[in-house]
Amino acid sequence: MTPELPRLSVVIPTLEAALVLGGTLGVLAGHVGEIIVADAGSADETQAVAAAHGARVVVAPRGRGAQIAAGIAAARGDWLLILHADTHLQPGWCEAVAQAMQVPGKAAYFRFALDAPSPPARRLERAVALRCRWFGLPYGDQGMLISRALLDAVGGVRPMPLMEDVDLVLRLGKRRLTEMPVAAVTSAERWRRGGWLRTSARNVMCLFLWFGGASPESIRRIYARR
Repeated sequence: MTPELPRLSVVIPTLEAALVLGGTLGVLAGHVGEIIVADAGSADETQAVAAAHGARVVVAPRGRGAQIAAGIAAARGDWLLILHADTHLQPGWCEAVAQAMQVPGKAAYFRFALDAPSPPARRLERAVALRCRWFGLPYGDQGMLISRALLDAVGGVRPMPLMEDVDLVLRLGKRRLTEMPVAAVTSAERWRRGGWLRTSARNVMCLFLWFGGASPESIRRIYARR
């Protein structure tokens, strides 16, 4: 099958993601130029799942920023789509990406959605939409589509253990960000496991710590306390 987006490389950082990765890759396979899974040494079947879906596996140092940077370095496309392993793109994503690629001076992200039917999920989705609209702060679980030229111009993805997504969008600035009219559905498991209010409060605290000058490593330790 000829890819519909041959210039696009998809980069997905993974660690023990075998249970969720197949769904993400299944939507992408055959539609893009290449898929690169930047794995941090998973002990489960993550790498086997990636290979079964035609993805190229790159082994990278642990830490989402470092993994994404390694995947980008290995990618051949002049456009990049950075996705999380548990983020499934909804119908219409390919057309939305193709349209966004007509504007190389801007980066694009998907609308945030969760795979839970509960009222807390809908409230969180509305809060994220407002955060993106008012402050231009999409997170990594919304995906990031960006041309290699623009990414290089703003200094690339920095090899940070956490907050690499916020770091990148702040360097891009709100005027160079646009939302695509398609949802990227992310697993709500971490909110269900950690509690909706507690998990959201921790995420907000990490953001405030970042703006307050805390190091990515110190924020990572706080984020890991689930």
